[in-house]
Amino acid sequence: MASRRKNKKLDGLADEDYYYTPEGFVVFTAAYHLKRGYCCKNGCRHCPYGFKKAKE
Repeated sequence: MASRRKNKKLDGLADEDYYYTPEGFVVFTAAYHLKRGYCCKNGCRHCPYGFKKAKE
């Protein structure tokens, strides 16, 4: 079984900018994407710009 890191505070980001999944991955919120000001076109889970990644 893989060891899990503790969910730590990410420097330079507000608490409303991200959260951790139960698996320990960082997920950026729509608030973060709006603060950033543009779409990266990676198909982010909470994209406020409406970009949906094409399924392969």
